[in-house]
Amino acid sequence: MKNLRILSFVLLLGLVLGACGGTENTEPSEFTPPASSQRPPVLHLLGAYPPTRDPHLATDATSASYIVEIYSGLVTIDPDLNIVPDIATSWDISDDGTVYTFHLRDDVLFHNGKPVTAEDFKWSIERACAPETTSPVADTYLGDILGCREKLRGETFNVSGVSWSDDYTLEIAIDAPRHYFLAKLTYPTAFVLDRDNVGQDRPNHPWTDNPVGTGPFRLNRYTQGEELILVRNTYYYGDPMPQVERVEFMISGGSPMILYETDMLDSTPVGLQDLDRVTDSNDPLNAELEIVPQLSTGYIALNADQPPFDDPNIRLAFIMAVDREKIVQVVLQGAVQYAPGVLPPGMPGYDPNVQGIPYDPERARQLIAESSYGSVENLPDVIINVSGGGGAPPGAVEAMLEMWRNNLGIEVLLQQTEYSVFLVDVSQRPNPYQMFSLGWIADYPDPQDFLEILFHSESLDNKVGYNNPEVDRLLNEAAVENDLERRVELYRQVERLIIEDGVWLTTSHGKNYTLTKPWVTGLVNPPMVIERLKYVSIEP
Repeated sequence: MKNLRILSFVLLLGLVLGACGGTENTEPSEFTPPASSQRPPVLHLLGAYPPTRDPHLATDATSASYIVEIYSGLVTIDPDLNIVPDIATSWDISDDGTVYTFHLRDDVLFHNGKPVTAEDFKWSIERACAPETTSPVADTYLGDILGCREKLRGETFNVSGVSWSDDYTLEIAIDAPRHYFLAKLTYPTAFVLDRDNVGQDRPNHPWTDNPVGTGPFRLNRYTQGEELILVRNTYYYGDPMPQVERVEFMISGGSPMILYETDMLDSTPVGLQDLDRVTDSNDPLNAELEIVPQLSTGYIALNADQPPFDDPNIRLAFIMAVDREKIVQVVLQGAVQYAPGVLPPGMPGYDPNVQGIPYDPERARQLIAESSYGSVENLPDVIINVSGGGGAPPGAVEAMLEMWRNNLGIEVLLQQTEYSVFLVDVSQRPNPYQMFSLGWIADYPDPQDFLEILFHSESLDNKVGYNNPEVDRLLNEAAVENDLERRVELYRQVERLIIEDGVWLTTSHGKNYTLTKPWVTGLVNPPMVIERLKYVSIEP
């Protein structure tokens, strides 16, 4: 979540960022206007600019929210957050837990009518692992597959762990038995692509302008800074079949609340400025409000690879100088939940008794004096990076700047960077930012998705230079542990160590506040990014 993972601090409140970039699909729409006495079967939603439409490159929740509707894979996550069959009807696992044999449906077609076979999956996985694809997430989500990392390094031509014995039998071998491996295959890096479609890639007209997937919807049009339109895939194999003919995402066009109240949007997230109104039981909109806690955590990253945060005392001092609970209650109006730790409520392994770093300005000043820098006068300039277009920074970040100024005597500078560039910057190794504001939303419901992916010293998604051998040891043990209680205990130990090392100034666990019109039924507002539009119907 990308990633599907990365989401901006403001997205944790259910807000959507601005947009740019665009293309148009020249295929004719399948939509036929209904009789004028009925509402057209079109769903109008608020959208945002997707930094990529390539499943193998997606690292953010915005891109993923479109990708999961256009493409699909072997397995998926249902609205109850269970891992369930998708293109694979079933699978067998070897006695040692390292070989998965997937049995595929024989009725799945790409959007262009071509049958999907096991060979397509092998080609797609090898394409994701090819160095020239430059996927920033293939190592993270496919790296357990034998031969994946060797191909990523350019040492081999094939991914040895993926093979097929016939058109509808796919075998995947991994390096060790891993409880979460099936869940990893729900991430877009494992989605199947049409080789011929990808082969049409051209500099000024990339294949993602007219993508061919297998999901319940296909891309009809994407207009720069204006709209993204999906239309129903009439070849879709799944259950249920999509009920709406079109889903029109408005990427720009005015105030979401005004658009919603004038019936130009069928559903919209609600921002802080409107929360008091929609949560008032006396307001008519309150009956159309749904509040869903998210499996997400907002944080300020303190990069241990960059001075002055290479000193753990400085990291802890910056955390202790911020009254995070006050920020949640006053600045964020209690719209999110205070996050003392990394794992959000609802995530397996979540510890309700976890103790975060306390607010203690006096101790924070002592830690600076005890650090290798000795005093604030010896610190280098400190910059916090946030995504944005140069407008006013998020209120929570402004509050932190004030607290660092008042409690530590440090003037932290603010730098804003356009969203897609920001995502590229934080993915560099080493990360050039000293301190930056981000969020993480679950890709799948397993604590490994937070703790190993973000904090193992060898993980490419460890963006803060964190290296604790004891954390690595516990994570490696948890990765192959089959006993659920033991796994949970190992991950809780890991979380406590991460908190003590102070590489994240955790702020909040998100909530989505969403308004939906009464004529829309089945619109799932999940706690993470999953396929959801095929469940929607619109009443006349």
